[in-house]
Amino acid sequence: MRVKLFDENHEKDLEKVVNAFLSQIDEVIDIQYQVAIMNDHKTNEQIYCYSAMVIYQE
Repeated sequence: MRVKLFDENHEKDLEKVVNAFLSQIDEVIDIQYQVAIMNDHKTNEQIYCYSAMVIYQE
């Protein structure tokens, strides 16, 4: 059993890299997904972090 972590600033970027990885492996055991949001007080912008953890069998 192995684990691969992904972290991107945009959800479409995360989708692209996870799909590319999934096309290379045979058996997915589980996928965990998380979104974190932070407010940058200097620029008053919201910063998003989209992450996924793929648990798979080689």
